[in-house]
Amino acid sequence: MAKFAPDQIHGIHAILYALFDGHEKLDRAAMRRQVEICLACGVHGMAALGLASEVAKLTEVERRTVMDWTAQDCAGKVPLAFTISGSSVAEQVAQLRHAESVGADWVILQPPPAGTYGAPEYIRFFGRVAEATDLPVAIQNAPAFFGRGLTSEEIRDLVSLHPNIRLVKGEGPVVDIAGLIEHTEGCVPVFNGRGGLELIDNLRIGCRGMILAPDCVDLAVRAYEAFHAGREDEAEAAYAEMLPAAVFVMQGIENLVCYGKRLFGARAGIAIDDRAPAMRPGAAGLAMVERFASRLGDYPR
Repeated sequence: MAKFAPDQIHGIHAILYALFDGHEKLDRAAMRRQVEICLACGVHGMAALGLASEVAKLTEVERRTVMDWTAQDCAGKVPLAFTISGSSVAEQVAQLRHAESVGADWVILQPPPAGTYGAPEYIRFFGRVAEATDLPVAIQNAPAFFGRGLTSEEIRDLVSLHPNIRLVKGEGPVVDIAGLIEHTEGCVPVFNGRGGLELIDNLRIGCRGMILAPDCVDLAVRAYEAFHAGREDEAEAAYAEMLPAAVFVMQGIENLVCYGKRLFGARAGIAIDDRAPAMRPGAAGLAMVERFASRLGDYPR
């Protein structure tokens, strides 16, 4: 049973990195510490198993393990979401069932990675998975990352057919997200991602919040809360402080995993190890990580 209603899902949500040890195994202590840091930063929600979590490198057992650990460490303190991915309806429903069993408050469906199809096939696919749960469901619409996606009109049709599809997780420039909000006539709350880029303008156009990896999540929380308290200058200042680092890491998903994770590790005091295959850091990138980590400082405790 979800603890948080859909109208309580808002704000800055951290999407967790998958943290590995030197043997390429999931690192339990580091994953716990990551959640503790995000909660100390005041995040309004937690999520896992998205693109930043390197979900494609995780086995089915590991995906369930991440769900178990994250639910244990969150302990119901904030709304909890898991991204659901898989090549078939059955695979996604199986993951959804485990998310339900550990107490997820909502789930985010990704399009199946196999093949490229027309919008009616994706609408049917999402609908069948959504019908398998009573949890609020979001659709992750990220054509730039997945190579497939739905138009604003198609999302509106999907939401009208399946009432428990209650949110959209976008991944796009603010002008595109503004068009999505306009064309869906506000019938479905929209979150954006992209590492928090254009954060303040996303809030201005009516985004419910942002879902981003934790390397700059403390500043994103500060910006969000200042904006909604009417202190726009303070919000802009917090965003300006995080922006150079956000631009640095958001040059693509592999760059985010390589350097964004290392920026998080530098600020958290956590050693970062990769799971192959992986983009390996270069000297210039590591120097930038060190410089940004020094400027941003350690996370709140």
